[in-house]
Amino acid sequence: MVPLACKHPSQYQPVSKLSVPSLAALGNQLALLAVISILAYAFVDQLYFSELPCPLCLMQRIAFVIIGFALVLNIRCGAHAAHYGWGIIGGLLGMMVSLRQVLLHILPGDKGFGATFLELHFYTWAFLAYLGLLLGFAILLMLPNREVRSRSIFSNALVIIFILLVVGNLISTLLECGLGPCADDPMKYEGWIWLRNRFGF
Repeated sequence: MVPLACKHPSQYQPVSKLSVPSLAALGNQLALLAVISILAYAFVDQLYFSELPCPLCLMQRIAFVIIGFALVLNIRCGAHAAHYGWGIIGGLLGMMVSLRQVLLHILPGDKGFGATFLELHFYTWAFLAYLGLLLGFAILLMLPNREVRSRSIFSNALVIIFILLVVGNLISTLLECGLGPCADDPMKYEGWIWLRNRFGF
């Protein structure tokens, strides 16, 4: 079985918070920044523009979260084939789900689901983002210097922001769907309505 836990600190070389990151380390951090930007934009679109995510949209967010956790494992524990493997699985899962949503709205006259950005729907952008992240994983795996573990202020901030976004998305999903299946075309926060009716607030 391939271990996913971090190694003992004595097995690593000391890492300075002010050291210059390697190309592979910088690539992992930039990839995590891309995932954070995507999740943050989706969260802002949901809260500010009241665009509630559909079940396929939520599955695409889950795929980005899987990729993000793979990158966090690399940054905190060091590069490992299992980490990249989980990232690739997340990318392939996201591509399948986003392509499924693209094909659902591919017929002429179909306006698609949700808002657009530069005349493309978010699930189309998501497909392109998964493709770019998978290409990034391929490049990172080919780099000779695969020491990516980092304790820099920048990498620590990325990890904290990513975890906060994951928690926020989890809470918002529970408020939207409750404990049951999510609506195909959500218009209101079913979980929040249930809480208000159940506890009277």
